[in-house]
Amino acid sequence: MMKMMALFPVLRFINAFTFVKIGKLQSAKCKKILIAPLDWGLGHTTRCVPIIRYLLSQEQRPVFAGNEWQRNFINKTFSNIETIHLDGYNVRYGKTNSGFLYSLLLQVPRIYKTIRAEHKWLIEKAEEEKFDGIISDNRYGLFHPDIPSIVMTHQLEIQSGMGSMADKSLQKVHYRYLQRFNECWVPDAAGSPNLSGKLGHPNTTPSNTYYIGLLSQLDVMAGSERDNSLLILLSGPEPQRSMLSSLLWEQLYHYTGTVHFVEGSNEAVPPKDIPEHVRYHKQLNRTELLPLLSKAGMVICRSGYSTLMDLLRLKQKAILIPTPGQTEQEYLGRYLHE
Repeated sequence: MMKMMALFPVLRFINAFTFVKIGKLQSAKCKKILIAPLDWGLGHTTRCVPIIRYLLSQEQRPVFAGNEWQRNFINKTFSNIETIHLDGYNVRYGKTNSGFLYSLLLQVPRIYKTIRAEHKWLIEKAEEEKFDGIISDNRYGLFHPDIPSIVMTHQLEIQSGMGSMADKSLQKVHYRYLQRFNECWVPDAAGSPNLSGKLGHPNTTPSNTYYIGLLSQLDVMAGSERDNSLLILLSGPEPQRSMLSSLLWEQLYHYTGTVHFVEGSNEAVPPKDIPEHVRYHKQLNRTELLPLLSKAGMVICRSGYSTLMDLLRLKQKAILIPTPGQTEQEYLGRYLHE
């Protein structure tokens, strides 16, 4: 059984904040730690929740950086931490499998521009905020030459869908970015069994790689019993999130059991006619989601990695629908189905 929240590296990293790059000992004050996740869906933000909770338990001072909807989610989850604005990547997916890759390739120049812009933002903001440490979830510009910097990712091996030669070339570029950080954290077990398969366990890993165990924002509810309800839990970037939502709504009108429908977006427009057997939610925080996810007889969701960590934490059954063209989710869907 894979152990959840094996966060010894986090504690070790906090202790490492005592030393600056030139080796001088700092005072043992409460450390100010920047937490900044990617904005491609909600998962990168939710899996930072246990990191933040752990830092707070160690009497550290986390500061969360993200766009408006990310900060709104964190403010609903934590009432006592500072949040600051950081522009997202705002990546949009194509409407079809083939359109996904083409759409993403067209956005590559803007993605590189965003990485450069967030690095410049960090250099300026670090001077102003006096950060003692940085934990970045898949944001590759958030490394600092004088501040201990962590990058967190479950995908070391790139799945491009363009063949092994393209994957190897992309992995070289990817590793160069990862090695700009002091450490690379993989939220998975180091050995077998594991959740990420070859995504997080390629033949060769960066020299700064640490496996920190699975991260879930959820805790097991004592005495919780399954019922026959269906939980639909949507997430991910547009337009695919809205497209799946529309398809599932067409099916729900012919389903008579109790359904909890979570859009995963505060910007979603609710359907005009919501049947009595459907309980509709735009977005739920950890406290609101936990009882629904614990009691549901079945979950329908994407095969995003953070969602999978939550499902495994609660030993929940699920029907996984990968985002079309998103090779990482398609791989995870096949890997877990097998």
